[in-house]
Amino acid sequence: MKYKTKLIHVGEEPNLKKGGSGDVVSPIHLASTFARKIVEIPTAGYEYSRTGNPTRTALEKRLAVLESAKYGLAFSSGLAATTTLLLTVIKTGDHVIASDDLYGGTKRLFNKVFKDRFAVTFNYVDMTKVSNVEKGIQKNTKLIWLESPTNPLLKLADIREVARIAKKKGILLVVDNTFMSPYFQQPLAQGADIVLHSTTKYINGHSDSIGGAIMLSKKQLYQELKFNQNAVGAILSPFDSFLTLRGIKTLALRMEVHQENTLKIARFLEIHPKVAKIYYPGLPSHPQHELAKRQMSGFGGIISFEIKGGLKSARSFLTKVKLFALAESLGGVESLIEHPALMTHASVPKKDRIAIGLTDGLIRVSVGIEDAQDLINDLKQALD
Repeated sequence: MKYKTKLIHVGEEPNLKKGGSGDVVSPIHLASTFARKIVEIPTAGYEYSRTGNPTRTALEKRLAVLESAKYGLAFSSGLAATTTLLLTVIKTGDHVIASDDLYGGTKRLFNKVFKDRFAVTFNYVDMTKVSNVEKGIQKNTKLIWLESPTNPLLKLADIREVARIAKKKGILLVVDNTFMSPYFQQPLAQGADIVLHSTTKYINGHSDSIGGAIMLSKKQLYQELKFNQNAVGAILSPFDSFLTLRGIKTLALRMEVHQENTLKIARFLEIHPKVAKIYYPGLPSHPQHELAKRQMSGFGGIISFEIKGGLKSARSFLTKVKLFALAESLGGVESLIEHPALMTHASVPKKDRIAIGLTDGLIRVSVGIEDAQDLINDLKQALD
C-alpha cells in the first residue's frame, strides 16, 4: 500500500472472520478489564486496559506506519511520552544534549524534574551547527534530543549528520517531529533511533484530544518502552485513541492545505512594514532553506515573526485578530496565534529566552485550513 492508503486502512482492517463484526471503523473499547475462559490465557491477549486495549492497539499500528517504523506507542500527552522515554533510557548521573530553542514544556520537564530530582544533566546547544553537538558530547552522554524545526524559532538541524555523530559515539538520537508532522519529514529514515510526537497537534489535527506518541524500529528498546508504558501508566484513553485514528485519515489532505496557506501568509508577512523578521523554512530567505528542501518534503504550517514595537505592539496586535484564536497549541484545522514569551515559553527565564533570540516581540502562528485570503485579511487589519 502507498502511504496515503496506509493512513486510512492500517489498524482498522474489518474483521470478517467467524464471530467478527466487520466494523469498517475501529470501535471504542471502553472496557477496563477483559474476561477470559482459561485462567492463565488472556482473551486475544487483553487483560487490563492500561496494559493493552483494542482501540489503542489499532492506533499504535497506524502510528508506526506514520513514521515508517516497526512499532508505535500511544500516551496520554506528548510530555507523558517524553517522561516514559527518559525513564527508560537514562539514569541518575547521565547527560543529555538538547536543542537550545526547545519547547518550554520539554525544557521545564528536563530542568525541574529530571535535573533537580534525578541529577541528570542537560546541555542546550544550537544544533544548526552540527559541530556544536559533537563538542557537547561527554563521557556520560546517553541521549541527543533534537527538535527540527524548533519551537518557536523554526531552526533546523541536519538530522543525517547528527545521526552520524550519535551512532559513532553510541548515543541514542530522539527527534521530536511534532512541528513538521510525519507527512513532511521522516527522521527514522534519516538515521534517528526514536521519533516522538505530541499527537495533540497535526496527527489528530482537530484540537479535541491530548495525546503523545513514540515510534521506533528497535525491538529491544520497544519492549522496554512497552513495559514502562504499562508500569508508569500514562496511556491514551480508548476515546482519545478513536479520535486520533479518525484524525490521521485526513493527515495528508490537511498538511497540503496547511502548507499552501502558510506559504501565502509568509509571503505577505515578509514584506509587511510592521514585521521586523519572519521565520519560515519555506521561504528562500530562511538561512536553512536549502537544508529544508533536502530533508523535508514540505515546509509545514507554522510561522513565527517579530513585530516592530516589541511587547506593547505584540499585545495590541494579538487583541485585534478575529479569525485567529489567541490560544496555545498548534496543528488544528483552525488557525491559532500566540505569544511565546508570555504563553508557551513563559516557564523559560527571560535571560535564556533572549539569549536564543526569543524576544518579547515574537509571535507564533499555527495556520489552519481556512481560506488563505480570509486569514491574510485578518492579519492585515490587526497589523493596521
